[in-house]
Amino acid sequence: MTLSRTLASAFLVATLLPLPATAHDVTTAANAKIRVSFDILQAKAETDGNKVTFIMTTRGTAGAEKPKKTGTFAGSQVYAYVWPTKVDPETVGFEKGAGILAAAVTAHPDFNDEPLFENNGARWHFHWVVLTKDPACGPAALKVKDIEAGTKSKLPKTWPGVPILIDSPGYKPNFKANTVKVTVPFDSADVASSVSFDGVTSALKVNGNLHAPLLCVSDVFKIGSGDLSLPGKAMPAKK
Repeated sequence: MTLSRTLASAFLVATLLPLPATAHDVTTAANAKIRVSFDILQAKAETDGNKVTFIMTTRGTAGAEKPKKTGTFAGSQVYAYVWPTKVDPETVGFEKGAGILAAAVTAHPDFNDEPLFENNGARWHFHWVVLTKDPACGPAALKVKDIEAGTKSKLPKTWPGVPILIDSPGYKPNFKANTVKVTVPFDSADVASSVSFDGVTSALKVNGNLHAPLLCVSDVFKIGSGDLSLPGKAMPAKK
């Protein structure tokens, strides 16, 4: 079974599986078949009060590869370092139970979806996204959830105005050698301490016809747990 099909088949049960009592980091062996900057070795999450720092370590230099610029929005690609979580999307401003809330550090040189900054999307930046299953997205069968025309949806204040469940709060990722990390706040320390997660590296693609599904997961480079079981558990940062 391919990683993409594993991701799709695991989606429906990902939020139902119990966490092992010893769950903490998500670690995985190196895989020479995966591009080094996306070959996950470890994913972890550290808490400090109401803040969580998501961390991912790769076999090669994290962030070294970005999609090639095409000059058009339609059909363009997004590369992403992603931490899917069991946190309800409502905690960051979306509808309750909307899908899998994921923290994502992305780069996409063909468009800007950060209303707080003028960066044209080419630099690595942070998003909250809500993932949901859609067989129209091909082998991965996953997308950033669309907002259907004519419907209203609860959205964060920094929603960038595109018809998908995405937030652009401006949290700044940090890259150093083979590690990428980003710190995000939650409403309370209780929410932060309850975060369970996984680590995924992937590519997404904008629909060439610019209609739903608008943004599909087009390729899964690696799933840290191997099965999207979200076995990681946020733990207090060591002082």
